[in-house]
Amino acid sequence: MTAQLIDGNALSRQLRADVSARVAALKAKGITPGLAVILVGDNPASQVYVRNKVKACEDTGMHSVLERWPATLSENELLARVDALNRDASIHGILVQLPLPAHIDAQKVIEAISPAKDVDGFHIASAGALMTGMPGFWPCTPYGCMKMLESVGYQLKGKHAVVIGRSNIVGKPMALMLLQQNATVTICHSGTRDLKAMTLQADVIVAAVGKRNVLTADMVKPGAVVLDVGMNRNDEGKLCGDVDFDGVKEVAGWISPVPGGVGPMTITMLMVNTLESAERLVA
Repeated sequence: MTAQLIDGNALSRQLRADVSARVAALKAKGITPGLAVILVGDNPASQVYVRNKVKACEDTGMHSVLERWPATLSENELLARVDALNRDASIHGILVQLPLPAHIDAQKVIEAISPAKDVDGFHIASAGALMTGMPGFWPCTPYGCMKMLESVGYQLKGKHAVVIGRSNIVGKPMALMLLQQNATVTICHSGTRDLKAMTLQADVIVAAVGKRNVLTADMVKPGAVVLDVGMNRNDEGKLCGDVDFDGVKEVAGWISPVPGGVGPMTITMLMVNTLESAERLVA
């Protein structure tokens, strides 16, 4: 069997069409959802990500502000910019692109963002809301993964999900979201003794460690759903994920590709979070 693709590009187009319609409805009430993006330094990957985020805002009719600052920007200056954006009524979401230069405490900057505008879902208040099942902003990448599972009608109740990776950005929130849908969740990481033994039990596998071929065909139960969050380069310099795609697609039931899988969904969910932040003003 060959796995069915979970097409992140196609799903993103559907969701963004809905976002555009809701943005238009808000504009009719005098509110234009606004996202502010702060980029410090000239990290090439960050520049690409930021450009894509700003373009997504434009495509859906949102207002976007891009602030570019040199890597020499001080921590206090950055905190002052975040404070100003917190008080700016035209801005509903604030995103500080990571990584930041070494002299800036990224966590301190994230905590300076108002939880009401934390559309990345990285603030401790957002993490606490997810942990306790309260309303809040979900981190965009795992949120996108959940939408991908939903799009193929996959029922998580009673299923065994294995998350490979324990980052605050993907692994941990991913596990909590799966748990909320009544999946039984195992989190694997660099300290896991026998990763293959874990993944072979899994109905759903989310690979999110940033390491090529961390998941191969012999590690996957036939028919399992595999979501690949990784972003790596192969020997030819082409973009690839954490999963050995060519091998695993012959075993899995569903699989997300790289590129064209989780990546576009991450930006789409950022648009959804920003829109919902603005919608709360008229709720």
